[in-house]
Amino acid sequence: MSRLFLFALASTLALAGCGEAPHHQMPPAQVGVVTIKETPVALTSELPGRTSPYAVSEIRPQISGLVNARLFVEGSSVKAGQALYQIDPAPYQAAHAAAAASLAAAKTRADRYATLLGENAIAPQTNDDAKATYLQAKAQADAARINLNYTRITSPISGRIGASSVTVGALVTAQQPTALTTVSTLDPIYVDVDQSSSELVALRRAAQSGNVEGGTATVKLKLEDGSDYAHEGKLQFTDVTVDPSTGAVRLRAIFPNPEGLLLPGLYVRATVTQGTDPHGILAPQQGVSRNAKGEPTAMVLDAKNFARLRVLKTGRAIGGDWQVLEGLKVGDRMIVEGLQRVQPDTPVVPRPAGAKPAAPAGAPGAAPSPAAH
Repeated sequence: MSRLFLFALASTLALAGCGEAPHHQMPPAQVGVVTIKETPVALTSELPGRTSPYAVSEIRPQISGLVNARLFVEGSSVKAGQALYQIDPAPYQAAHAAAAASLAAAKTRADRYATLLGENAIAPQTNDDAKATYLQAKAQADAARINLNYTRITSPISGRIGASSVTVGALVTAQQPTALTTVSTLDPIYVDVDQSSSELVALRRAAQSGNVEGGTATVKLKLEDGSDYAHEGKLQFTDVTVDPSTGAVRLRAIFPNPEGLLLPGLYVRATVTQGTDPHGILAPQQGVSRNAKGEPTAMVLDAKNFARLRVLKTGRAIGGDWQVLEGLKVGDRMIVEGLQRVQPDTPVVPRPAGAKPAAPAGAPGAAPSPAAH
């Protein structure tokens, strides 16, 4: 009896084991994917900058004297050659008249001696001395005329004029250190920005390798209030030295300023377009993560819809995308939705990013889930 009982019990347990239901497996995660495409990528950098005048002229007197008149309105626009100040001309007029009289006398003497020399009536040395005296008198007359002209101080450039540092009746001196006023040319106007030297080197290397198409770099501005400046500028030059304290290179752009909206010292944000990558690869930032080393990574589907981890090399941020230099190619299907539910080397159910997820397996009308590999 005992042996029969044990045999029956063992047979029952074996049959029960053979009929045990399999363990439940989770269905593959549904993910949203985008297909990587090739597209021309404008290589832009948004950089802080400040405006500076196109030209600046500090107005100083070339002679000494009393200021008789100020001939401009402070803060107004002036033209090149426009009179700004009048210095008392009386002493310079007198000096010019005396020099002119001396010149006339010296010329008469030189002409007479030249005639006498032709008649062998005087020694050649006497004639030479008369000619030298005449030339000296002519130089003195020219200097007196120049000083007289300097009594009327004019603007050497066109632009906006600032405040006057002197008033009528003030005594000014030649080449004094303090400027009487300043004239600044503001149309066009410069915008100076600083770019990382590493970015600039990478851009130049890409251009040399043929991966970037150059051309005239364009610049757009945002003002302090966040509004866009109406006129587009052009990059004029890149400095030849790197600032050792910041590791940046100075870039200078030139902008039209017909309305006078941009004033010197204004803070702006400049978007500089320095070239175009005709074979650019862009990846949505939402699909790019970082590994433990800090390297950018992405999940890409293989032909069997398994998620594979890729390590990327990225360039600059462009809108909501990363410029991808290495790690992705045209046609790759990159996961951008549902990444938190995916592990590398596991199967997934792909759908176009933004599309409505499929109904869960087992729900009415749901399609059967693909079998796990």
